[in-house]
Amino acid sequence: MDEHSAPLLSTEGNNGLDYGKFKSILASSTKLVLKFTMWVIFISWATFIFLYPSEFVNGWEYISGIQCPNSCHCISGYSASFLIWGRGIPRVVENFPCRKKLSKNPWFRLWTFPVIVDGPFGVVSAAELIGILLFSMFTIWAVYAYTLANFNILSKFQLTFIEESYLMLELTGLRFGMIGLLCLAFLFLPIARGSVLLRLVDIPFEHATRYHVWLGHLTMLLFTLHGLFYVIAWALQGRLLSQLLEWKNIGVANLAGVISLAAGLFMWVTSLRPVRRQNFELFFYTHQLYIVFVVFLAMHVGDFIFSIAAGGIFIFILDRFLRFCQSRRTVKVISASCLPCGTVELVVSKPANLQYNALSFIFLQVRELSWLQWHPFSVSSSPLDGKHHMAILIKVLGKWTENLKGRILNGPKEDCALKSLQPHANITVSVEGPYGHESPYHLMYENLILVAGGIGISPFLAILSDILHRINDRKPCLPRNVIIIWAVKNSDELPLLYGLDMESICPFFSNTLNLEIQTYVTRESEPPLEEGIVTKSVSSFGSPVCNPCSISVLVGTGNITWSGLYVILSTIGFVLSVGLLQTFYINPFGISSWWYKGLLFVACMVGSPIIFGGVVVGLWHIWERKTSAKESDEDDGQKIGIMQNNQPSAQKESSEDYTPASNSIRYGRRPDFEEIFGSIAERWSHIDVGVMVCGPPTLQTSIAKECRSQSLRRKSNHPIFHFNSHSFDL
Repeated sequence: MDEHSAPLLSTEGNNGLDYGKFKSILASSTKLVLKFTMWVIFISWATFIFLYPSEFVNGWEYISGIQCPNSCHCISGYSASFLIWGRGIPRVVENFPCRKKLSKNPWFRLWTFPVIVDGPFGVVSAAELIGILLFSMFTIWAVYAYTLANFNILSKFQLTFIEESYLMLELTGLRFGMIGLLCLAFLFLPIARGSVLLRLVDIPFEHATRYHVWLGHLTMLLFTLHGLFYVIAWALQGRLLSQLLEWKNIGVANLAGVISLAAGLFMWVTSLRPVRRQNFELFFYTHQLYIVFVVFLAMHVGDFIFSIAAGGIFIFILDRFLRFCQSRRTVKVISASCLPCGTVELVVSKPANLQYNALSFIFLQVRELSWLQWHPFSVSSSPLDGKHHMAILIKVLGKWTENLKGRILNGPKEDCALKSLQPHANITVSVEGPYGHESPYHLMYENLILVAGGIGISPFLAILSDILHRINDRKPCLPRNVIIIWAVKNSDELPLLYGLDMESICPFFSNTLNLEIQTYVTRESEPPLEEGIVTKSVSSFGSPVCNPCSISVLVGTGNITWSGLYVILSTIGFVLSVGLLQTFYINPFGISSWWYKGLLFVACMVGSPIIFGGVVVGLWHIWERKTSAKESDEDDGQKIGIMQNNQPSAQKESSEDYTPASNSIRYGRRPDFEEIFGSIAERWSHIDVGVMVCGPPTLQTSIAKECRSQSLRRKSNHPIFHFNSHSFDL
């Protein structure tokens, strides 16, 4: 094995000593013990949740007082409920299988084998299908168990048929609400963008968002049934209006529940795909009603019952506060360019200690366009392109991107030297992230197929540049065979890929890397006779000393130690604040109103990250500034090229000039994936092939279907294709 294909994590000691081996054994043993412990905790917690609707657990809860909020006058009751329901959640996420370095023998893997490619859930892997089935089974089991419990309750009373019908409707509504709370415990976990939990298991936010959508539909369906059964029962009894407006101090406050459900329904309806596609801003703004939904839900059921779902919501609040702190900083725009193909490239400043990989993406806000809208974009530059900058490509498709392009074109035309010393005068940006995979899994396949549609080539520019840099710098890098399949509408988009000067990044890379690029121009039958000169300047920038206009490292794929301290201290602060509130306010003053205690509970959830976690954020910020200043001093005077190798040169005038001999451009046709994958199966034989797709849902479906087909009908000497999607869809 040469130095290029060395393991990603080397354990080899220095000077031939066995210290590295000892350290590796110790780390492996510790990891094994921790993994076993977490599995035990996870299985126990999952078993408790699964059995929660059963008579056994309900009886145990009744004996222990968990279901009797009025009997809880100390912190122990809250702590037990919050720790059972809230702190068990990390155990669930931490035990999902992480992607590891692939073995030499090809084998099917749950996360990369697409089982369903057409359907309401989109492309679903085997692991995701297992999760869907488990949640479906749990919901069906819970409905069944609660229905039996309802009949058991009815059997203890002597009621008429009408009275039994009314009571059964209300009990059924109550049970659906309880199941909805159990689902709500998971709902907020996937949208905690910079969550330590998602990073630990290497589930990127763009994948986790799908799980939030699925859980959101299920949760809102259950809550809608919860309200609907009560409404039917009250309407039949002729007391609908009085019940809807009722606000009890002891017990459930109905009006608060009505407000919470109304907010949830607004979010649910506007998040449906047809509405979201046609009016994204409506979806975005109505989704901010989650604050109303959560607060009034806590007031509806009270603090104790609300604690069932509080764990996941608290983790989201932790992440949201960090994102708020990061997004307050304005980031220096080093370069802003408009390409002839209708694509905008922004290059923003980042500190050298901000860690990310070529699969990352960021959320971008341009304050001149909107103070509320944040849009996700894939990073188009490798972290090895430069310490102090990060580039993104933005396809002009909608109103927001049109306005962005207009502001850039109407901006001042300073010369490059001035642009490198001050931010772009016409736009002010803020950045959240970077987010994405914790590990660069594109480096864990020896054979890669990168399939892109249009602007979907953006992350693959970063991947290709990253591979070339690693080969040139003799860093660990497995890829040896890479095929890029790119479908574009018009030839004016070709410079996005063919402008990448691979020879300048890694001279003679062809001796190590077998690279093949297949480009399909679908709306042109032949190369245009004349093409305009690509006029795009190449500028340069330095590394300013302690630059206050760089991306903050508070969230994303940054320092996990500070993130852990922030989570731990905020959690401790939350438990302490609830205890102090109980001891010095609720008990002495005899506070008994459920809705008011629920409101205080939410206030503690919000206040603890701000007050206790804010201390860590402050220290984190000081550490960041000192680290940035130190690294800037070391790099002082050093000039770093601004993606010069990733930009079309002004001397290149036509698409043919961009095409090396090993590449091909086909006009007037679309890629035949069955033919392409079949040819690859014959050529690459018995190996694992990583397939990465970035493009519209139709492209993802086509590739997933072909990966599944090729893997299922493969011959013994053919490869297994592992499907990986790098597409983001809010």
